[in-house]
Amino acid sequence: MNTAIKLSSVSFEKVLQCALRGSRFAQRLLDSDKELLPWLREQYPQPCTSDEMATWLDSQPVTDENSLSHALRWLRKRVMLKLLARDLTGLAGLDEVMTCMSALAEMTVQRAHSFLMQNLVQQYGQPVGGLSGTPQQMLVIGMGKLGGKELNVSSDIDLIFAYPEDGTCNGARGISNHDFFTRLGRRLITLISDLTPDGYVFRVDMRLRPYGDSGPLVMSFAAVEEYLIEQGREWERYAWIKARVISPPDDPASQELMKLVQPFVYRKYLDFGTFESMRKLHAQISQEVQHRDRVNHIKLGPGGIREIEFIAQVFQLIRGGREPGLRIRPTLQVLNLLSESGQIEPDIVMKLSTAYIFLRNLEHRLQYLDDQQTHDLPRQSEDQSLIAESMGYQDYPAMLVQLNLHRALVSEQFAHIFSTQKNDSESNVLWRENISSEELNMGLKSLGYADGMPQAERLLQIRDSARYRQLPDSSRQRMDKLIPQFIILCAGSDNRDQTLPRILNLLESVSRRASYLAFLAEYPKVLPRLVRLASASEWACEYLVQHPILLDELLDTREIYLTPDWTARNDELLAQLEQCSTDTECQMDLLRQFQHGQIFHLLAMDLQGLLPLELLCDHLSSLADLILQQVLRLCWQNARKKHQPQAQFAIIAYGKLGGRELGYAGDLDLIFLYDDPHPDAAEIYARLAQRINTMISSYTAAGRLYEIDLRLRPNGASGLLVSTIEAFTEYQQNQAWVWEHQALTRARFCAGDGQIGRQFAIIREQVLRKQRDLNTLRQEIVSMRKKMLDSHPNNSGLFDIKHDRGGMVDIEFIVQFLILAHAHTQPKLTVNKGNLALLKIAGELGLIKMEMAEAASNCYRILRALQHKMRLNNQSPCRIDRKEIDTTPVVALWAALLEQD
Repeated sequence: MNTAIKLSSVSFEKVLQCALRGSRFAQRLLDSDKELLPWLREQYPQPCTSDEMATWLDSQPVTDENSLSHALRWLRKRVMLKLLARDLTGLAGLDEVMTCMSALAEMTVQRAHSFLMQNLVQQYGQPVGGLSGTPQQMLVIGMGKLGGKELNVSSDIDLIFAYPEDGTCNGARGISNHDFFTRLGRRLITLISDLTPDGYVFRVDMRLRPYGDSGPLVMSFAAVEEYLIEQGREWERYAWIKARVISPPDDPASQELMKLVQPFVYRKYLDFGTFESMRKLHAQISQEVQHRDRVNHIKLGPGGIREIEFIAQVFQLIRGGREPGLRIRPTLQVLNLLSESGQIEPDIVMKLSTAYIFLRNLEHRLQYLDDQQTHDLPRQSEDQSLIAESMGYQDYPAMLVQLNLHRALVSEQFAHIFSTQKNDSESNVLWRENISSEELNMGLKSLGYADGMPQAERLLQIRDSARYRQLPDSSRQRMDKLIPQFIILCAGSDNRDQTLPRILNLLESVSRRASYLAFLAEYPKVLPRLVRLASASEWACEYLVQHPILLDELLDTREIYLTPDWTARNDELLAQLEQCSTDTECQMDLLRQFQHGQIFHLLAMDLQGLLPLELLCDHLSSLADLILQQVLRLCWQNARKKHQPQAQFAIIAYGKLGGRELGYAGDLDLIFLYDDPHPDAAEIYARLAQRINTMISSYTAAGRLYEIDLRLRPNGASGLLVSTIEAFTEYQQNQAWVWEHQALTRARFCAGDGQIGRQFAIIREQVLRKQRDLNTLRQEIVSMRKKMLDSHPNNSGLFDIKHDRGGMVDIEFIVQFLILAHAHTQPKLTVNKGNLALLKIAGELGLIKMEMAEAASNCYRILRALQHKMRLNNQSPCRIDRKEIDTTPVVALWAALLEQD
């Protein structure tokens, strides 16, 4: 292979020898101008840079288009000579070559653009926007390898011309903006691409513009947007990935244009339908290559450069809408990102990158020979020897061995990523046109389904439904492929008769979202994982119905079963939110997508038995804390009226979140406190609290974060939305009901100003440690318990594990009584560690018998586990046969503490 050589070891004679040996074009250049040889001798040690090009151009006397044409063409000769000499000697790596050629194209376009614009303005005046009244400028968009700064050494440059706004020039011979920029575009193309006695600068290809060759040469932003929305084709999304405005540099309208194009290229959802689109595009290219007998075309042939680009770009098109970091242009950088994110194995990325570098180096050496835009391996033995030598191989066969290894690797990976799965002939028997319910019933029973006829009728209902019949052909074909696969996979479940309907509901719900059907069809390894999840939990399957974007999480089982690091997750979320800037809708969707993804990760671990229930609830509570902290930060950051960088404001959690026992679908009991002397603080923080409530509880296209309950604030629903620390203290000390102090036992600071959080902790402890009359306390708690029992009547004959006597509420009330009754002498009881830990502390302190504490704790664990299992399968209210659990320990502990005279 061609390897980098230390500069000090390379003489000019060696550089010249390599250049002339590997490039007949170099000899022609030196023959055309005797000044080039001494210039090269002086310049070859330094890399080619845009600054060097600019300095040389500035030194040239440019007075008209002819002199500019001459200067640009001679600049290309100098750059090409120096670059090929450095590359063929090993002084320049691939990155320098691509960067230099891209910089040359940018500079020549910019100089020509600027010069011609000035000339035309002198003739027709400045183009002015009809609506804005502002000066207009034509943007030159570099597509393909120019946009990605990956230009090869004898490449066309793909360009598109666009301008912000229609209007009229303000000169005496005022013409329309469109006419003006059309003239500018034509003259720009001519100046760069016409073949003169000095040669050409770059061949210009305009076929990627809207409507192609038949379309207008230039278009307004509005016309470009209309075209992309109404007529943009899938292959154009691929073409626009690398699009970059190259002239004028740093024009403010560039961001407007790219923002306009972005929704066309990058969809908000995970676009797995891209696999099929790219597969078809590749098939068309392959047919063309075979038709022209160009199998040895290293760009478009099997295992060529284009296949590596397709591998990188299919992931960009699929995920770029949700992962802005993937919206980059250089192929090697995209591959590295895919490795880091686990989309492609790191060793595969390394091999693909090595193959890409090899192929691009070979591409350049083929083009150095005669400055021809070729990608075909040479047929003449002399040229074969020259290419092998310039690539660093002893002979051509040796080089071919390495080339074939690279191409085989690329082809293998391309086939793996873009593979299509064939239908199982056995499964097709279960899903074919005109199958009868009796036939389907027999087939289902043969697979072990006990309830075959209802399942058969459900399947036929899908086949006969308008929804199925109206699907696009591609989606219906995918449904026809997936349904029989799922029938067989569900048959392997213990509860197959429950699992199949859950899967069918999911399939029907996503059937009109072609991307999700494409995902399931493209990733068959996900199907068994999905079936296991549906078998384990009806709620989990319904959660996927609500948030089908989470199907993607099933791809990487290594990641999904890792215990979350909430500090790292917070950093990840923060980075994503920063990319949304002040776009509140984007921020709200990102928060929801993040939260749904984390809940799904925890759910997957839970269903695999990897998370004990107490730890699961702790993680769900940490997730809620993280979301609240970020929501508070965003709401304050985007607040119109704020008087300081940080809000003196805190969010206090009560209930399940306060006790770190939050479930999957639990609501959040919150209150808001502030401690700020500013005269407008009450108004400022009331608005902040409203914004927080809206951002969390509002529904968007991505769903909702949490339902929020604010009734535990001082004076309940009739009280102020936010309270000062002083007002909260006074209320708790002098006005709060006993039930509010019961709620306070499970309260904690969870987001916002840490100083206020510490003040709250002090107030909480003071209130909980107040000495109370035991009989009065006992009567209040018993009375409140009766009210709760009356509000949840149970005439089913089953035991309600939460609300019935001996259930979870009894245990919670027992713990609250122990805290309020004894914390004034036993401060350990004020810790917020959950009911199990507090029962143990009470036993250790001798407030209750240790054996009673342990028995009640065991009962509480069983009740929580039963409730959790039932809720995972949508059983609500959670009721069981009374014989399934012995609640005597809870009833006995209640009687010992709360039924005394």
